[in-house]
Amino acid sequence: MKPVILIPTYNESIAIVELLNSLATLHNQRDFDVLVIDDNSPDKTADIVDNFELPWIKVLRRPDKAGLGAAYRAGFAEVLKSDQYTHVVTMDADGSHRVEDLPMMLDAVHASDISITLGTRWIKGGSVVNWPISRKLLSRAGTAYARIALRIPLHDLTGGFRVYSVTLLRRLNLSEMTATGYCFQIEMAMASNLAGASAVEVPITFVERINGVSKMSNSIVIEAIWQTTLWGLVRALRPNADKLHYVK
Repeated sequence: MKPVILIPTYNESIAIVELLNSLATLHNQRDFDVLVIDDNSPDKTADIVDNFELPWIKVLRRPDKAGLGAAYRAGFAEVLKSDQYTHVVTMDADGSHRVEDLPMMLDAVHASDISITLGTRWIKGGSVVNWPISRKLLSRAGTAYARIALRIPLHDLTGGFRVYSVTLLRRLNLSEMTATGYCFQIEMAMASNLAGASAVEVPITFVERINGVSKMSNSIVIEAIWQTTLWGLVRALRPNADKLHYVK
């Protein structure tokens, strides 16, 4: 296994240092690369990453802030230009995804070439730290609604800590995906399901960020509800159209 970790950033100059230092410690035991995808952060996040001067850490500089989905799609496209990786990890820059959970996720990767491994908060052993009850209820309700609407038997469709096999990513029409916010996580789970990917859920501890400002907003929540409803209708009325759209 040779994974690459994709980390999208926008104004994460403090958090990215802590995360990369933690990953550097893990790198002494595991072989992986890191690609930071920066949307032209005014706080010079990209320059700070470059200053690490480590050969396994690279920066993909993008001209503007265009949303989480666009950043990940750009990162996937960059990774798929080469054949040196077997898996792609997606991970938040703000410290909410713990580096100590990463080895467990990598070890749990399904033997199937077409696979997705999800770090899951809402199964036995999973937890969330520093969230109010209202935020937990919103996240649980969002995943429950997406699970019912899309008929996907997974417990954390909105979580972003994942491991995709490169074989799976090459089977998907990534350029056809349109979700921009956290709804992108739902879209990727749906596309992976349509591609017949083997799915494994690993319990993780999600920690609410301490530094910086959360990117969550009302518009992101509304986008997720609206888009999931549309996807659910399409899957119910035209089940084959979905697969033709997302799977090569």
